Amino acid sequence: MTIQIRLLESPEELLLVEELQRQVWPGNETDVVPVHLLRAAVDHGGLVIGALTGGQLVGFVFGFPGVTESRGGPRPMHASHMAGIHPDYRDRGLGFRLKRAQWQMVRAQGLGLIQWTYDPLLSRNARLNIAKLGAVCNTYIREYYGEMRDGLNAGLPSDRLRVDWWVNTSRVERRLSANSRRSLDLAHFLASGAQILNPTRLRPDGWPEPVEVDAAAEGENLLLVEIPADFQALRQADAALALAWRMHNRALLEDLFARGYLITDFVFLPGAQPRSFYVLSHGESTF
Repeated sequence: MTIQIRLLESPEELLLVEELQRQVWPGNETDVVPVHLLRAAVDHGGLVIGALTGGQLVGFVFGFPGVTESRGGPRPMHASHMAGIHPDYRDRGLGFRLKRAQWQMVRAQGLGLIQWTYDPLLSRNARLNIAKLGAVCNTYIREYYGEMRDGLNAGLPSDRLRVDWWVNTSRVERRLSANSRRSLDLAHFLASGAQILNPTRLRPDGWPEPVEVDAAAEGENLLLVEIPADFQALRQADAALALAWRMHNRALLEDLFARGYLITDFVFLPGAQPRSFYVLSHGESTF
């Protein structure tokens, strides 16, 4: 099966993006970005990149130029607003291919930074954004979208991590190259002295629950923060447990970011009881 990655610009192509949104985020029509807004963004430097096979749109990424605050004042950047993959085409590397195409096109526009947000408890997204793409993060935003009503997000605070993807750095170029670095596993980080702040405890029903956190030692350079390996399944099984994880993760990451820590990697351990960990470094450069 051949999947083509290319820009989408015509109203007919952008209508496919509108329709795919309904399949990726079902249940709330008001959250769909309509054709006319996609078209206006494209005409003013925005990018809508699609993954197509046999005339069917199976994935897309959408973003637009913007401005973000930095230590040196406002700086231009690309705001990557939305990315979605058809449910039948997930776990095939399409998200990586779409983001890589976005990286190439944004660099061609002369911009050095791409930012976007995602739910900090979604391990699939964290693995792509942090481990595979090389984005970093030290910004936690509570209730970023306010109350959300679609089928994937309704009922929980819409907390988000905002990631920084420094597109011209050697860190990102290495992750996206044909000879990208070998993924590090949990054993590598533990051997380097990393401390797991919140090792989870399994309930009798098999779902992980957050535990009280031991304070990180002052000067600890490498920390691990565990999240559920499949938060969406956990949320469907137990809404109260999902909310407990949201509050636990919020308090922990906000505290670590305030103390100068930066998310620099992500580890996923497959198996009968899979586990997921953010890797945080203290004072590491984004470059």
